[in-house]
Amino acid sequence: MRAGLPMYDPPELRPAVDAWWDGIAAALRAEGVPEVPDRLDRDTPFDVLWSAPDLLLAQACGFPLVGAWAGQLQYLVTPRYAAPGCEGSSYCSFIVVAADSPARSIDDLRGARCSINSRISHSGFNALRAHVAPLARGGAFFGSVLLSGGHSESLNEIMRGAADVAAIDCVSYELFRRCRPQIVAATRVVGRTQFAPGLPYVTRIDAPRALRDKLEAGLLRAFTDPSLASVRAELLIAGVEVLPVGQYRCMTDRAEDAKRRRYVELDG
Repeated sequence: MRAGLPMYDPPELRPAVDAWWDGIAAALRAEGVPEVPDRLDRDTPFDVLWSAPDLLLAQACGFPLVGAWAGQLQYLVTPRYAAPGCEGSSYCSFIVVAADSPARSIDDLRGARCSINSRISHSGFNALRAHVAPLARGGAFFGSVLLSGGHSESLNEIMRGAADVAAIDCVSYELFRRCRPQIVAATRVVGRTQFAPGLPYVTRIDAPRALRDKLEAGLLRAFTDPSLASVRAELLIAGVEVLPVGQYRCMTDRAEDAKRRRYVELDG
């Protein structure tokens, strides 16, 4: 079996993420979950990991959970994060420009060079698409679109002057503020996207109900374990909720709204 927590796992925080996994693994074993891996899988790309037939546990983006991976992933729980831009178990993306950019709002960025992390991402792609779709003309708003491969890379492109704007997951932005302060200091927030449910923990779609229940119980145990409080705080984890998976459909609803408006430039 394999597990991965790829969504908030920059190299600088990997000791904390590993400690968090050690705590989760112990809690899962205490609930009787079999074949819990000792280590996280960091060698498999996250989209391949989500499709793995031996996936035990992963953190995923909510957009593919109810979109392209709806037939492959089964929802478990949603963490709450203590980061600016979060509200309960919901989060948003910050619309970020260079610190010395003249832009003061999204309206000032018409014709700008936009960097997106991935077209399966809600925070860096789908949320931004929903935000600018009402402002688009002839299916376009930005002057050009770059595909960076990650939030960190999008911030680097802004810092280097290769891009003018990106939408950055607010939890990622706060984690970068702590572990890569120079990147955040070189940028500035000019807006934010709508709230959406945060990044869920999931298992494979065919996990038996008994296993799914043990996974949920183990996660709830880990998220409330006092001995893990310091590592949770280092990772900005403030709690956990079990949400109706239907709450994530706001993400696909926003995608459909952008299509109805014939806003297509971010789709590639």
